Amino acid sequence: MTEDIDSKLVSSFCPVRDDKGHKGTFGTALICAGSEFMTGAQTLSAEGALRSGVGMVRVFAPGNSMISTKVNCPCAMYTSYADTAEETVRTAGKLLGRISCVLIGPGLDTEDERNAALLYFFLCNAEHLVIDASALTLIAKESMTFLPLLSQRTAKGLSPAVLTPHAGEFKRLAGKADEEACIAFASKNDCIVILKDHNTFISVRGEKSYVLDASNSGMSKGGSGDVLAGLLTGLIAQGMSEEKAAVSAVYIHSAAGSYAAEDLGKRAMLPSDLPSFFTDAFEEVMWEAKGE
Repeated sequence: MTEDIDSKLVSSFCPVRDDKGHKGTFGTALICAGSEFMTGAQTLSAEGALRSGVGMVRVFAPGNSMISTKVNCPCAMYTSYADTAEETVRTAGKLLGRISCVLIGPGLDTEDERNAALLYFFLCNAEHLVIDASALTLIAKESMTFLPLLSQRTAKGLSPAVLTPHAGEFKRLAGKADEEACIAFASKNDCIVILKDHNTFISVRGEKSYVLDASNSGMSKGGSGDVLAGLLTGLIAQGMSEEKAAVSAVYIHSAAGSYAAEDLGKRAMLPSDLPSFFTDAFEEVMWEAKGE
């Protein structure tokens, strides 16, 4: 049975937010995204995480990818890749103990061996993990290496990874992109899949399903998914379960798109506009501290 995603459902997932909390209370998101010629994906995912309510965001990426994000996301922290894959993984290991959730994928260079090494490391070691975009491409290209690591996470005591493919990316992973294939893939690989299309379908380890029927052509632009991935990572970093965070992020992202379309029009709205409308979306589902 598939459950519809609506504001009432998402409101019931409202996370506790302590008005007396500090930045450490609300977790740290690690955004592993971006490359020299795809800096926008990094900026969008970092902004999505920053606007989620997470305490801290650290961007971990090649040094030559960070100028735009440093200018546009001054609230984030930054750590550059090392020169080699081995040294980069060692740096990631030092960071991981202070990280609540990792996002890997948006805008990464799939030919950079450091990214494949990091994906392997995070699959094996990150307690909470979101996989998007270029990282999904790496899994599809090296499925014999990466899919067993994906399916072994829960047996190792790690949370199931959340994959956020659009239809084309999922077709490369599973051979076809429909709800049945999504359920089968999530079940076989013990993960959560958010299949993005004109409607969004979520399978939770093949056991539970959710759907959001709220198409918006204004969001059919490159970069919208990067914002969603950052938002999702930030919610998980704040302590939400992967399932509740997936459902909530999908709804909040869509609601922000609806508000952006009302204000700017579907044709003119941009993915970079979406985080500014998270305020309206959060208020819609009453995700504000109660001050108690």
